[in-house]
Amino acid sequence: MKIKVLVLSALIAVNAVSGFAEGDASKYEAVKDHLKKIAAEYPDRAKPFKLGLSDSGDYIEGLKIGDGPVRDLIVATHHGNEYGSTEVAKAMASSLAVDPIKGRAVYVIPVLNISGYNSVRRNETAAGRSVDPNRDYPGPCTTGSPFRLKSTKALADFIEKENIVASATLHTYMPAVLYPWGISTQDTATPYDDIFIQLSQAAVVESNYKYGNSTQMLYPADGTFEDYAYWKTGAWSLLFEVGYTHSPNSDAVAELVRVNVPGLRRFIEQSPRERAERHAFTGKCDRSMKALDRHDE
Repeated sequence: MKIKVLVLSALIAVNAVSGFAEGDASKYEAVKDHLKKIAAEYPDRAKPFKLGLSDSGDYIEGLKIGDGPVRDLIVATHHGNEYGSTEVAKAMASSLAVDPIKGRAVYVIPVLNISGYNSVRRNETAAGRSVDPNRDYPGPCTTGSPFRLKSTKALADFIEKENIVASATLHTYMPAVLYPWGISTQDTATPYDDIFIQLSQAAVVESNYKYGNSTQMLYPADGTFEDYAYWKTGAWSLLFEVGYTHSPNSDAVAELVRVNVPGLRRFIEQSPRERAERHAFTGKCDRSMKALDRHDE
């Protein structure tokens, strides 16, 4: 019953979405208004914060919900066209404000890629360049220069500074919950696959999404946040691929919220209270697998 009440409150709080127009800066303003409303209604539980300044000149904003000593993160919309993930993050913030998770403080960032979100485009624009934010992190199999974007560097610095323990990154559109490694390698196992499987199973009770290793179930993708968070810090990192489309209508968004908010909460509740100790990649990179990255998640 408690889960149903929390999901209902989250559904009520989420705005209906359909037919997003390109170049509409008011969309991110509406996200900020949503966060302000939560903070105003629950000032003792929800505290606004600014992650940093993006290349668009806007501050990336979020809410810290709860005051427990263990700190966790939910971040959505690395890819600006994946607005379904934004709505799930907004709903999760509303749900957590109603009932914070005991012993944990959860940082919720509904939109990382502001320019992409406002223009309904996957990539983020920086200095005239179009950059995929979720290929902009360092990693054991990455090539080229990381952190071309202020947003990705700010998020990487944040998880170090705040000692983030569990991290969920939200995307669309292949319904699955995935865990490391998701890189160009045949050596996909981690020392903690049993824990990642348990956490993934907890996350898909309502959604019935498939779960498993990211490289095996999706495709290899180097430079992603989900692998970076685990590789660099030992954070318990899951990738939530929610729904069946990048362009969900209002009914589809409501379903995304209904089946993912409880699973996100359960993932945070059941995650270890300390980071993983053995998070280095000890396998071999397979450069030939880079061609398998479809860039559509």
